[in-house]
Amino acid sequence: MQSAEVTALAVVARWQQIHQPLLLQRQVELWVYQLNTAIPQLSGNKWLKLKYHIAQAQQAQKAGFLTFGGAFSNHLAAVAAMCRYHGLKSLAYVRADQLDNHNPTLAFCLQQGMQIQLLSREQYRLRNDAGFLQQLQQQHQHFLIVPEGGSSVAGASGVAELELDLTPNGKASHIICATASGGTLAGIINGAGCKVLGIAVVKDPSLPARISQLLHSSNNQQNWSLNTDFCGAGYARFDDSVLQFCREMAQQQLYLEPIYTGKALAGVFALIKQGYFPPGSRLSFFHTGGLQGLAGLHYRKLITNADFALLSGLAAD
Repeated sequence: MQSAEVTALAVVARWQQIHQPLLLQRQVELWVYQLNTAIPQLSGNKWLKLKYHIAQAQQAQKAGFLTFGGAFSNHLAAVAAMCRYHGLKSLAYVRADQLDNHNPTLAFCLQQGMQIQLLSREQYRLRNDAGFLQQLQQQHQHFLIVPEGGSSVAGASGVAELELDLTPNGKASHIICATASGGTLAGIINGAGCKVLGIAVVKDPSLPARISQLLHSSNNQQNWSLNTDFCGAGYARFDDSVLQFCREMAQQQLYLEPIYTGKALAGVFALIKQGYFPPGSRLSFFHTGGLQGLAGLHYRKLITNADFALLSGLAAD
């Protein structure tokens, strides 16, 4: 794919080894890979999933992106920031009954110049419908339509460039990530040289099929699996045990949110406890970012002031 003009955006990769008694007991090594940029909303998988969409928009001389997301979507914040950075327009169809200007995610998006159109939950279900997308494309001919979460062939291609199987201590036996729209997991599978495990954070029966559609060839079908045991009450919902896990990880300066990375990594520890990974396994967990979502959880009073500070890393400053 043609490279996008993103060289001026500073990208810093960081490996962090996690130390817990359980890991010693099970003889499992756990590394977390983080990718940070100068724009926080583009950290994790966000920049990777959007950079080739930028290339497509530039090549087709599009004015900007048209995309979809929930009212507290990490993807919307990333699209708004990415388009602003590259001098493009952004238009989002948001699943919401009314526009809440105090919502920290939408407030950020508006500040970045994003236009917002509201869709009811029923209308939002059409976001992947071919007829609906064709209608939107006719209405907005100068915009490139980017799927929810940036999960497309272009989005997966960016993620595939990561070398997540090469930890500081050697080659990983497994690469693991949180999975919601499927693009990140597909990209990892396409680029990996070891087993890949996705931890689903949504209850979506169509997810395996959508992941398979983004894979390079049928040869990859044997290298990956999707675990659906840790969705809990469903997407964007979490229980006290996941929140407590995020607090414990924050004590090791690993900052997580309980919707994606926190829920998935807690699932990894549960699998380790169950003996899922053989002794001697070296795990590489991809931190997909999304810490901007903590402000939304705090705004909705789903986490306390103290938790917001701790999980954001502010308490350590």
